[in-house]
Amino acid sequence: MLAVLLLTGCIANGGTTPVTTSPAVSVQDAPASNAPLETTQASTKIPVYWIGRSKDNVYLYREFRDISGDENPVTTALRIMMAEKPLDHDFFTPWQEPGSLATSISGKNVITVDISRDAFNSNLDAGMAQRAIQQLVYTATAAASSSGLINSGQQIQVVILVDGHTDFMAFGQVKLGQPMARDASLVAPVWIIDPQEDTTLAAGTIKVNGRITDSSKPVNWQILQDNGSGTRTSLLTGQVKAVGEPGQFGVFSFSANLKPGKYELRVAQGDDSGHSDESTLDTKLFSVN
Repeated sequence: MLAVLLLTGCIANGGTTPVTTSPAVSVQDAPASNAPLETTQASTKIPVYWIGRSKDNVYLYREFRDISGDENPVTTALRIMMAEKPLDHDFFTPWQEPGSLATSISGKNVITVDISRDAFNSNLDAGMAQRAIQQLVYTATAAASSSGLINSGQQIQVVILVDGHTDFMAFGQVKLGQPMARDASLVAPVWIIDPQEDTTLAAGTIKVNGRITDSSKPVNWQILQDNGSGTRTSLLTGQVKAVGEPGQFGVFSFSANLKPGKYELRVAQGDDSGHSDESTLDTKLFSVN
């Protein structure tokens, strides 16, 4: 996993998504707490992970989606991940809608996902296949944890079966059947939680929430206003410190007073001199009425 990988994958709508080279880092090189589980919450929303690009890097990002139907939360989240498109236009999924999908959870915090082989009908290289499998692992564990179906204080693993069998080669690249945990090196260094893409907010004070994998790093933020002619002008900028243990994941928030209009929010990991690491950039488009 320490090799530099060329990542090129086909997304679910049949288009080709070229991605530049990105180093894969083994999970042992990052603290386990950099991939913490979601906390239990009473909500009609469910967490779903997608793959996204930030400059030359490829990371996993999370959105919250509406729950529909009467399937269990893990199956629901995985079905959304494979059959629907992300809200954020910068994200994508290489999965295809499966003919069959079932999930179960053991008393030892092991989630078993049994999926039909048609879900893997995309031509992926090793790097993208690795991220696609981790996309499933993150989504399954997030949905189970946020729904209170598992003990988030213990290690949680996912076993993927294909048509009831082990040893399937996912996308022709990754052998399945053994318990898998979250790979902390693949989650995005910074992401925006609220507002989500294409959200409409009330005019006045709007609040931004987000997370960062290393809370010792400051977060640089910028809000640009749409000029109505296809261009955007920088309106507000700032830097905020995350809340969390140094070197561990943390959360950040800040507020801004905005008039009606269309905006772009940009956040990135910063340094004390005020510079931003553009390879960690996350953006969201939203409106204010």
